[in-house]
This record gives sequence, C-alpha cells and structure tokens, in this order.
Amino acid sequence: MIKRFVKWCVEFASWWNIRQTRKSLLFAVIVTLSVVATVMLSFPLNAQINLPPTPASELRGVWLTNIDSDVLFERDRLKGSLQRLDELNFNTIYPAVWNWGYTLYPSKVAAKVIGRSLDPTPGLKGRDILKEIVDVGHQKGLTVIPWFEFGFMAPADSLLAKNRPQWLTNRSDGTRILKEGKHNRVWLNPFRPEVQQFIQDLIVEIVRNYNIDGIQFDDHFGLPSELGYDAYTVALYKKEHRGQAPSKNFQDPEWVRWRANKITEFMKRVFKSIKATKKDCLVSVAPNPQRFSYDFFLADWQKWERLGIIEDLVLQIYRDDLNVFISELEYPEVKAAKSHIPVSVGIMAGLKNKSVPIQQIQTQVQKVRDRNFAGVSFFFYETLWNMSKEKPQERQAGFQKIFATPTTYPNLLGGWKPFS
Repeated sequence: MIKRFVKWCVEFASWWNIRQTRKSLLFAVIVTLSVVATVMLSFPLNAQINLPPTPASELRGVWLTNIDSDVLFERDRLKGSLQRLDELNFNTIYPAVWNWGYTLYPSKVAAKVIGRSLDPTPGLKGRDILKEIVDVGHQKGLTVIPWFEFGFMAPADSLLAKNRPQWLTNRSDGTRILKEGKHNRVWLNPFRPEVQQFIQDLIVEIVRNYNIDGIQFDDHFGLPSELGYDAYTVALYKKEHRGQAPSKNFQDPEWVRWRANKITEFMKRVFKSIKATKKDCLVSVAPNPQRFSYDFFLADWQKWERLGIIEDLVLQIYRDDLNVFISELEYPEVKAAKSHIPVSVGIMAGLKNKSVPIQQIQTQVQKVRDRNFAGVSFFFYETLWNMSKEKPQERQAGFQKIFATPTTYPNLLGGWKPFS
C-alpha cells in the first residue's frame, strides 16, 4: 500500500511540474512529503520499515571486576575500556569496590579494621580507581554504580579472616570453609552487630566520598543457608525461641525464615543510612532468581522490593537454555517487581573457561526487550570481547547491533515510591 501511495505521489509531482512554476513545484513537494509522513505514521507499526527498535531509555550495563580481569589494574587500559563502552552505546558500569577481603579504593574504614586501606595488587598502588572510574565514566556520560561484590564473603586466608576470627560463622559441624571453584571462602556473620557496623561503614564511606550514582549488592549480601551455627547466632536464636536451638536441618523453613528476616532488617538499616548520606544515591540489587536467593543465600529480595528498600533490580539469569531463560523472566515475583520498580536482566557474556556465542546474547537481549524490562547488564567486561572463541571485532560488531544507537539511562527514581 505504501509503495502504491509513493508511486502516486511521484506521478502527481510530475503532473504538477508540467503545469506550475518552480516555486509552485517546491510547495507541492513539501505538501506531498507531509502527506506521505502523515499517512505512514497512521499505518500499523509492523507495516513500516522493520528496523531494530531502540527504546527511549534503556539500562545497558556491564560489571567490571578484578576476578579473571585486569581492566582495573592500569590507568590507560581502564580509560580506554570506558571509552570503548561509550562508543558501543553502553550507558552503565558496575565496578567492583569490595573483593578478596579488601577495598579497591583507599579506605580509612578498612585500614582501621583490616590493617590495609587498599587491595595490595601492584596495579592499584598509588591509585584511587573508583575516583578514576567516576571521573572518566561521567565524562563519557556513563552511569557509575559501584558493586559491593563480595558482600559478607572473604577469602579464608585473608587478613580480615585471620585478624577477626570471632566474626566468622560456621556449619552445624563447626566447619567454616566453603569452596567457590578452587578458592576457599569464609563468611562474616551478618547477625553480629560489629560485622554489620563494619559493612555499613564501608558502604557509607563510598557513598559519602564519591560522586557515584548508586551502589549495588547481590546474593553475597546474604549468607549461604548451611551457615549460621556459630555460638553467637545460636544463642540469639535461643533467646528469641524460649531456649530452643535452631534445627540441624539448615533448610528448615522456620530456621531459614528467621535468618532471612534478620538479613532483611539489616538491609533496612543500610538503605536508611545510604539515603541519609546521599538522598539520590540509587540502591540496586543484582540477585539470582528469588527461589535460589532465598533458599541458598537467605537473600529475600522479593521482600526487600515489597518493603521499598531497593530501587533497582538487575536479575541474574545466567542460562544457556532459551526456554529456561524465558521462564525465569515470567515468574510472578518478577512481574510484581516490574510493576513497582525498574527491573533489568543480567545476561552471561561468558566466563574465563566458558565462551557464550554473540548470537545467544543477541537472542536473550531481544527476549528481554520483548517483555519491556528496563534493560540488560552483562557479566562480565572481559568476556564481552577479550575472552571468547569469537574474534574481538566480531564480538564488538555484535554488540554494536544490539545497541545500534545511543539511548539514555532510565530515570530509575522517577516513578518509584516505597510501599507503606
């Protein structure tokens, strides 16, 4: 129909050219083009040229970490990486600031508690990478949301674990170490007041001292459900249960609920302290789907969202099976969260020993867009194009297709309001 209409317009212009002056011809062309535009806009969207849609605003993020990545360890490399992300129309970065039992920025809080103010990696010496990221990122128009990656977790051989053994929690058999890949991890007890104060002080220090746009937590802000049997926590449980000890079954529903509720109470405190320090600092959480987060990490983000103590949710859906990926997008708690706050989807771009094809990434992004999520974020920077079986140029071209044109970061606080 459009082709027939355009053909008529051309014939009309030719007819008009024979009969009118050049001045009249110009007027006719303007009128004709106006009519064409009006008619085309009145057609259904699928009758128009089929170009990939670019949302008016969309979160386009990537996590930057010092695990299996050296992007943070050299100033020019970091600057060049942020420049390339901007060129490829990304608009959000989540740089790690708390990993391996150390801060990645100079910290007076860490110096006092741990004995070191900064991660000892040589590439960080004499630098404040968070300030670098904020300064360069904002110059490039990137939204900067530091990521509190390790949460309550620490390496078993870290200074923090060695100097504060009373802060650690354990299983019912007294053992403390959990394996994460080949690494030995321990967990700070999130129920101890002095641990809570330390973590809260680190967070407030970042919010107060840096011009950040938000701060992000994930499942590590909870606790593996097999832990929590240390003397302090057991005594606290008994005090609140008329002397009754917690179940030896770490997945006992009441025992899970009690610990998850304690973590939720701490999350409330953290939210209030962030807002008291910087009102416009966004509180973001990037957890696994609710069932996993709650059952295995006691992180009840569904409740956090309902209580209004998180303002942005980036749901980690790291699935290769497309049907499973889609089903995770459509869980009731995800839809409920979308009706209240912006919800984006974390997509796996690859791991050190796992290459994810760019075609899979593109398909998953499209499925997210089809369901009107707020955006996507990729884990993690190095696997966007540096760690992949596909060539870097091919990968970058693939992301250029995903983010064909620039778009603004969503105003995540715009329509948000806490539940009463």
